[in-house]
Amino acid sequence: MLNSIILNLSPEAAAEFAKFGAAIGAGIAAIAAGIGIGRIGGSAMESIARQPESAGDIRANMIVAAALIEGVAFFAIVLCLLILFVK
Repeated sequence: MLNSIILNLSPEAAAEFAKFGAAIGAGIAAIAAGIGIGRIGGSAMESIARQPESAGDIRANMIVAAALIEGVAFFAIVLCLLILFVK
């Protein structure tokens, strides 16, 4: 239903829908990255509390995982911004 409505729109209106979708996508990417990094941090703190002797290994793995999540989030946000500003 929505697909047929979008296909019948003028090119200007379709571009506005694309910009709206890109903005929503950037917001979802940022929120999901924040949730993911928060869960990683919480799990790491819980693991360190259970086994303090392995804190260094846990912290290193936590930083690597958080960096990978941030990389994916930045990629998603840049992609959404390209959709917003490139015509």
